[in-house]
Amino acid sequence: MDISVWMMILAFFALLVLRVPIAIAIGLSTALVMLTVETMAPSDVASTISIKFAAGVESFPLLAIPFFVLSGALMGEGGMARRLIRLAKSFVGWIPGGLAYVNTLTCMMFGSISGSAAAAVSSVGGFMIPEMEKAGYDKDFSVALTTTAATTGLLIPPSNVMVVYSLSAQVSVAAMFLAGVLPGILTGLALIAASALICSIKGYGRGASTERFKFSEVIAAFKDAGLSLILVVIIMGGILSGTFSPTESSAIAVLYSFIIAVFVYKEVKLADMQKILLGSAITTAVVMFLVGISNAMGWVLTFKNIPQEISIALTSLSTNKIVILLIINAMLLIVGTFMDMTPAVLIFTPILLPVVKELGVDPIHFGIIMIANLCIGLCTPPVGTCLFIGCSVGKTTITKVVKPLLPLFLAMIISLVIITIWPELSTWLAKFA
Repeated sequence: MDISVWMMILAFFALLVLRVPIAIAIGLSTALVMLTVETMAPSDVASTISIKFAAGVESFPLLAIPFFVLSGALMGEGGMARRLIRLAKSFVGWIPGGLAYVNTLTCMMFGSISGSAAAAVSSVGGFMIPEMEKAGYDKDFSVALTTTAATTGLLIPPSNVMVVYSLSAQVSVAAMFLAGVLPGILTGLALIAASALICSIKGYGRGASTERFKFSEVIAAFKDAGLSLILVVIIMGGILSGTFSPTESSAIAVLYSFIIAVFVYKEVKLADMQKILLGSAITTAVVMFLVGISNAMGWVLTFKNIPQEISIALTSLSTNKIVILLIINAMLLIVGTFMDMTPAVLIFTPILLPVVKELGVDPIHFGIIMIANLCIGLCTPPVGTCLFIGCSVGKTTITKVVKPLLPLFLAMIISLVIITIWPELSTWLAKFA
């Protein structure tokens, strides 16, 4: 590998160790290599990075990100979590250990509608963690379950990270959205199975509720939460029918969320919009900066033929695509522990996608593998965003949560392996896009 690439990698990790924000670390390490190894003039470095930055964010599909961010913020503030919890309770809350299943199902629904795992942790966790603790569940287990279950919303559409991957891999956003449905459900079911085993062993939820399943309560809860769930139907139905594009659907999602949160649920006041808009703008700015600056780093890596070198290195180990995918999974699991999902997708997709495509792996399938893999990183220290938020909401520490997190972590690993070796799970629905 070229010495300039090694310098960039070392500089990047050194800056991360110094707690430099990841976007700045990407930009500085890229500029350093251009200055010191390529001997470019500072003005040339600045202009090259600026051009690549602009090229990275100059994409119509990327407009979906600020709209989906704003839509998720509106739904998160609009009382959606409480209504979805009631709906989930009507289905499984009466079962022994049912609050664990309620937590997981709510996170799946909320995450899919809001498109944000972090929002799911804070919104659902704010309700469910205290309620589970009151019912006799261990608080640290409740935090661990909420943290892991929230990530399923990044697989179940709509999802901002799927838009980012689609841009990077040049694949259909609609196909990615559909491809994530079954893997997302599989991951949620794996977490439910793991939590059922834990509740059985620990005795959580036994006798916690004397309620029985009531169909009337299901109908009432569905009426209360139905307007929130319709958002997914509008988005996916409109895309699949060709009524509007994924980008246009994100704008429609904002309008729908605004009407529901402000005029129907009436839990968001017009005075709250300034705070919501500002928060959404900040989140969008961070994502867009990452997209632009990662494009500059990707250009350097491509210029140095790094994808080809990695392809040669991996295929020298094996020509079996399952073996290669498992090796890549192991590598991404490590990457996910110190790098957030968006920059990881932007940096590693151009490097790894050519490798797996040579082996006959569908880019849609690989995208789901990568996202499912990096979802696990959101739950692991030291950069586990969802883990930090969950501990903050639950008023506990990462050290205490790690032990109950391990069996849930194992459930996510098992679902990742199934997603990896069973491509039809991802590609079957994608064919209808």
